[in-house]
Amino acid sequence: MDKLDKKILSLLAQNARMSVKEIAERVSLTSPAVSSRIHRLEKEGVIGGYTVLLKSPGSQQAVNALISVSVAPADRDEFLAAVNGERQVTQCFHVTGSHSYIVKVACDTMQSLEHLITRCQRSGPTSTQIILSTPVDRRPDPMETPAQ
Repeated sequence: MDKLDKKILSLLAQNARMSVKEIAERVSLTSPAVSSRIHRLEKEGVIGGYTVLLKSPGSQQAVNALISVSVAPADRDEFLAAVNGERQVTQCFHVTGSHSYIVKVACDTMQSLEHLITRCQRSGPTSTQIILSTPVDRRPDPMETPAQ
């Protein structure tokens, strides 16, 4: 991967809907050259997909929370299969500390959140934090190297 690939990836990370023509103008290449590079990066797995982040106030997901769960090693596969099958689960992190996993959820109602907590409690003790707001929502540029 060269500097141009990194610049293309950075532009796509900022706006995945940016046109090939606009990217080409910004990196001083032709549209076919940019299209070819993007296709190659997708084929190599560097670009794993494109997504839409909904932030509208009318969104149906009214309750966002983090459910911390302590799961015994023998129960991990069953737990992961269970949370993977729940549409309200947006992310699941395997973590260090007093819990094994932190499950991020976006639920329509408090009843949906209660259902997920109960489901997680089948695997072990839980602790839940409801997300009140997100004062910082900084998504790292995938092309930046971490500070060392």
